[in-house]
Amino acid sequence: MNSFDMNDWSRRQLLAVEQALTAWVPADAPAGLGEAMRYAVLDGGKRLRPLLVLASLEACGAQAVSAWMSEAGMRAACAIELIHAYSLVHDDMPCMDNDVLRRGKPTVHVKYGQAGALLAGDALQTLAFELLTPDHSDIPAPVQARLCNLLARGAGHAGMAGGQAIDLASVGEQLSLQQLRQMHRCKTGALLETSVQMGAVAAQADAKAMQALLSYGQALGVAFQVVDDILDVTADTAVLGKTAGKDADNNKPTYVSLLGLDGAKKEAAALAQQAQQALADSGLVQTQALQALADWVLQRQH
Repeated sequence: MNSFDMNDWSRRQLLAVEQALTAWVPADAPAGLGEAMRYAVLDGGKRLRPLLVLASLEACGAQAVSAWMSEAGMRAACAIELIHAYSLVHDDMPCMDNDVLRRGKPTVHVKYGQAGALLAGDALQTLAFELLTPDHSDIPAPVQARLCNLLARGAGHAGMAGGQAIDLASVGEQLSLQQLRQMHRCKTGALLETSVQMGAVAAQADAKAMQALLSYGQALGVAFQVVDDILDVTADTAVLGKTAGKDADNNKPTYVSLLGLDGAKKEAAALAQQAQQALADSGLVQTQALQALADWVLQRQH
């Protein structure tokens, strides 16, 4: 059995994603809008969500089956990154988190103004669905529709946007661990779950694989947020690429504030193990990339 080289795999996938985003995010949108959109999404970020889409597609064997499946997977990978980027643009604005640094550079509203940032976020959100519904494509219409449905649900009131609403309403409040988990299942976990589901839909995976990947994504999504809370108190701003210590400064409930630092680390490790167990139980044979991404989530430093 060949050993899996995660660095090589991720390098190849990231290059393909970056090339696709560069091609698909327009530079010529009017009145500087294209420049702000590209600033928000290109040349930065971990690209975890696109990598999860492509790893899920690979786990389901689609790359060896059909060219349209590979196209659908890349379009899904880029679409979910556009949704993630738009959410960061809006989250950083003064009306929400009021942050000035993202991915090691000034936030979009700092560089382009609040109105420019609002419009750039809006345009990135709608472009995501445009990418999923291309003209003159071999991707079957039902697959396009299912991908759009998944992305809308993951990003909307029952997912990311709803989680952000809970987050804003929870500042200064005392949440239970169960309430905190629910908030982050929506705010952060929903798009990570959606990522692996979109890869599976592009691959036309069966129900067993879909359920296993959903379980993996649910555990991974919460683990990611637990580690995020840990890094907010253990890493510095230069390493994070965003302002460290913001949660404590804003009196936000976190896993560290509820469980303590050691307790939060144990929680992250347990969730990462749940994600790995879901893969082990899935019956899928090409899960090396998904396994490595779960390890990365637990061990990441930024």
